[in-house]
Amino acid sequence: MRVGLFVTCLIDLMRPRIGFAALKLLRAAGAEVVVPTTQTCCGQPGYNSGDYAAARPLALKLVREFADCDYVVSPSGSCAGMIRVHYPALFRDTPQASAIETLANKTYELTDFLARIAKLEKLPGNFTGTLTYHDSCSGLRELGVKTQPRALLARMPGVRLMEMAECETCCGFGGTFSGASTIVAGDLGCLLHLEGRLRRRGNHQTQVLHIAEVLAGETEN
Repeated sequence: MRVGLFVTCLIDLMRPRIGFAALKLLRAAGAEVVVPTTQTCCGQPGYNSGDYAAARPLALKLVREFADCDYVVSPSGSCAGMIRVHYPALFRDTPQASAIETLANKTYELTDFLARIAKLEKLPGNFTGTLTYHDSCSGLRELGVKTQPRALLARMPGVRLMEMAECETCCGFGGTFSGASTIVAGDLGCLLHLEGRLRRRGNHQTQVLHIAEVLAGETEN
């Protein structure tokens, strides 16, 4: 099983250890992991701003970079959603539509891939404590990622999952996390927003971690 890891530009720039954690998890699942060194952005910022002309070359670049992979996996619901959902719409009725459809169909969000495709049972992480999981908008609504991260966390004997109120509400609206010492999510964008809010309110105790870091045991700063 040859798996291409799409690290995402945000993780590469802001918290590279998430990428290394994802790599560790994919290898634990028995995958031969390929990480193209030329990968950059999926084009989501331009696409969301209506600059479709800027997004299309980046999409075609991904097609070339991951052409020889059986699967493409990303530790980001929004980037995986961009590829699976928005790329086909971006290239509808174009000569590149077939190649884009092939890329979209083999692309998965990390926890979705580990739980449903690779069926990873033994996780390398050893996290101990109470945590709460925040559902990212794109992962939940575009890709149906809901039970997968929770199923993986349930396989870790030291983890106690406490569901937060309104766990499906966008992180831009804030929320309450009373009772859990750690917030976990599948999108670094959400995590940076949540952590920034916590720190500005004077909360320096609550950990804010990507689920890949927890599952892989890569939680040290």
